[in-house]
Amino acid sequence: MKLKFTKMHGAGNDFVVLDGYTQPVNLTPVQARALADRHFGVGADQLLLVEKPTMEGVDFRYRIFNCDGGEVEHCGNGARCFVKFVRDRGLTDKRSVRVQVQNGTILLTMQENGEVLVDMGAPVFEPERVPFATKGIEGRREGADTLWPLEVNGATRWISVVSMGNPHAVQVVDDVEDFPVLVEGPVIERHARFPQRVNAGFMQIVGRSEVKLRVYERGAGETLACGTGACAAVAAGIRRGLLDAPVLVHTHGGKLTITWDSTQHGAPLLMAGPAATVFEGEIELAD
Repeated sequence: MKLKFTKMHGAGNDFVVLDGYTQPVNLTPVQARALADRHFGVGADQLLLVEKPTMEGVDFRYRIFNCDGGEVEHCGNGARCFVKFVRDRGLTDKRSVRVQVQNGTILLTMQENGEVLVDMGAPVFEPERVPFATKGIEGRREGADTLWPLEVNGATRWISVVSMGNPHAVQVVDDVEDFPVLVEGPVIERHARFPQRVNAGFMQIVGRSEVKLRVYERGAGETLACGTGACAAVAAGIRRGLLDAPVLVHTHGGKLTITWDSTQHGAPLLMAGPAATVFEGEIELAD
């Protein structure tokens, strides 16, 4: 079948965006992998699908597929591209749209400066809700957070576990550029204590309002930026008493600004950052 697509990126985290709102799009996992393949397809960290909502009170349904073909719960950088796409395509003229994701809704706002503000929802720290299995281990308190020991290649890493609608393991490192992210990332991603696998974040504290971050994403490997990973890292850093909001997050693909009022129960994290269209095209996919 022939499929029209738009290639976009948010801080270097790149996406193939598909309009399933005005046309039926039913991708198989094999087709999703083919489309995301950087050698034989268009190439992307993830595929984003725009659909009509299946619940009341929202404007669109937002679905995300990793480059391995699996559907996932949330992607913050993709959300910024999503709202730019639906506005550019004339699917809405609203500056703020509420979209349905796998486990709820999120609010996306196009700002006057061209950046997109995403209400990422409130972080979740209870291990069983991430989910993270704590049987047989003891955590240690640091500030308002609990750090958990994780055995990785014979070493013990102390991590924060956070859900931003998808699971994250965050550890603080001295130098994120020298840290073996590509060695430890896949081990953490598939660690037995994370039954749904996990996004592994590695954060270097630059100052109380500035960090450097690398994320090894579940099902995608290391990406140039990860919006939910940035939110999870900042939330963990604030709870540990290491950071004060707003926090500037440096990724390999660009900068994100994360704001969170940790004193308010259930307060959402707000993420601001860029979204850009690279090109549009059409590709033939095997049925």
